Amino acid sequence: MFRFHKPVDVITLFHKASSPASIRAHTLLKQISAHASETATEDQATDHTSQNKLQRTEFELNVTEDPPTSDQLRTILEYVGSGAGKAGQIVQGAADEADALNKLKEDPNRFQRPVVGRWRTGPFAFGQAIWEQPISLLSPPSTPRD
Repeated sequence: MFRFHKPVDVITLFHKASSPASIRAHTLLKQISAHASETATEDQATDHTSQNKLQRTEFELNVTEDPPTSDQLRTILEYVGSGAGKAGQIVQGAADEADALNKLKEDPNRFQRPVVGRWRTGPFAFGQAIWEQPISLLSPPSTPRD
């Protein structure tokens, strides 16, 4: 029988190896990725009821130290919103999306890492939100973007 396989979600970490926050995000994502592919077996001596109830999805972890392209930055800002200073939290000193694009083009080091997110469904998280909401960030997507 022929079956269509659901594509594996790609979660990208915009990483900076010298940043402690980025290193913690990378470690967290690797642990969650490994845990998402684990399954409990019947012969294990522990109670794995809670593990079976967890809704997990496997994902491909893409870690890059490169800043986002203009299109990627637009997508990130669509998910996080560019109001209330969020553009400036993603690209240092940016007032809005257009300013963020210009500042990133002028100086790629203005991009604030870590930033983590799913390209097809969102969400994206940065700063403290990575630690406050890792489950919502990594839970199975509800509706893919096309």
